[in-house]
Amino acid sequence: MEESLFWKRFRKNKLSVAGIVFIAITVVISILGYLITPDSSPYANQQILSLAARPPMFKVQMLHLRKNQEESSVSFFQKLINGKEPEFTMMPMNSYILKGDSIIVREYTGNTTDIFEVKYHIVDVVYPINPQKKILKDEKGNYSFTDINNNSRKANISEVKQQLQKNNIKEKRYLLGTDKFGRDLLSRLFIGARVSLSVGFISVFISLLIGIPFGIFAGYYRGKTDAIIMWIVNVVWSVPTLLMVLSISLVLGKGFWQVFVAVGLTMWVEVARIVRGQVIGIREKEYIEAAKALGFGDLRIIFRHILPNVIGPVIIISAANFSSAILMEAGLSFLGIGVQPPMPSWGSMIKDHYGYIILNQAYLAIIPGVAIMLMVLAFNFIGNGLRDAFDTKLN
Repeated sequence: MEESLFWKRFRKNKLSVAGIVFIAITVVISILGYLITPDSSPYANQQILSLAARPPMFKVQMLHLRKNQEESSVSFFQKLINGKEPEFTMMPMNSYILKGDSIIVREYTGNTTDIFEVKYHIVDVVYPINPQKKILKDEKGNYSFTDINNNSRKANISEVKQQLQKNNIKEKRYLLGTDKFGRDLLSRLFIGARVSLSVGFISVFISLLIGIPFGIFAGYYRGKTDAIIMWIVNVVWSVPTLLMVLSISLVLGKGFWQVFVAVGLTMWVEVARIVRGQVIGIREKEYIEAAKALGFGDLRIIFRHILPNVIGPVIIISAANFSSAILMEAGLSFLGIGVQPPMPSWGSMIKDHYGYIILNQAYLAIIPGVAIMLMVLAFNFIGNGLRDAFDTKLN
């Protein structure tokens, strides 16, 4: 009954419900990752410099040039987590002509006055051939060639042209445009969401892992234990958060995992203070006195009777810490000491493109900025909804 009453109170806050929906959608996008991104290469880092800083909904015709390398075998989970190296080189083009055994491509340069034409053998476009071997053609129009694995293969000219038209010439649309390196902005945004959520989850977990025990022991045992723990808390609390994160990051080095530790080690003091205050009030309750009178040990009292009653405030502070962790990660990446290229991060995306704000391509920095804003707002709304749902005085 009490649990259903809690959710009933929580659902009254429409912004909190909207926040949960937004977070749920973001989590699904982050989990699916490379399975749904237009660019499934590792870190969504497929660069096409001739398509740099193209506007949203930009489309161009692409020639998929088969790379002359062995086909890589990647499992479902490997692709889900790390992506897959593309088997094709993408060449944007304005037009093409099939002429005999060749395809003549007029490259897309973004400048109508610059015309560059490139000629490829159609077999070399469709198949991964051994570049040291010649492509032979008999009187019936059949090709004989050696692939990259040194296997002899044959193909008919009509089949090759049919595969070329079907699999190697496609129109590509960039829904959010491209960044200054010609990478798909939507793909970078999706993979960047993984970084923000991962930093949030792991940093909050580290803060809970340290803050809850410190807060419980300080509030329950009081005396010297409380004095020592609160001295440590006050010392850490006195150092500005960003300065602390910068110091830890410089000690641990730059990188993905270092951000988790740096952010998590700066947020535990808030958890410890909240938990300590709750435990000080709970330890004087009658049922705690009764448990002590029955001879229950301290650990049983802490884990069975005190800890369940501090979960509510801990959840609320965790939601706030989650949004703080996202902002810290974005700030560190913007300063260049967070997640390192080519791994995408919303903060590093803003760093790469903030100079475009004064141009007519401000969206390159605004889009990841809006993503950060929405994520932080969502967690703040959830925190407000949880606070109201746990507060029985409001109902």
